[in-house]
Amino acid sequence: MREKDRVILWPVYFDSTKTRSQGRRVPKRLAVPAPRLSDIQAAVEKMGLKYNVAVEPAYPPSPWRKIGYVSVPKKGTKSNLLRKIAEYLPKTLF
Repeated sequence: MREKDRVILWPVYFDSTKTRSQGRRVPKRLAVPAPRLSDIQAAVEKMGLKYNVAVEPAYPPSPWRKIGYVSVPKKGTKSNLLRKIAEYLPKTLF
């Protein structure tokens, strides 16, 4: 699963129904309820980033749920990248 020079984006990172201890990585004001993998993919696409999608992997803290992830090239810090993607997410939901 580890990809060199890439950032893995799990849907739980952007989920407003989750707490920080449950895996949310962005501020609640930027998070959206229950984002899908396709929502994250659309946001990353709008940002013009190259991405890879893996549908089968499970988020490590909950290995029984196969939610998948999107990986993008690492540009800057992971937290800044997560915030930028979170700002694009609401635009992809409607």
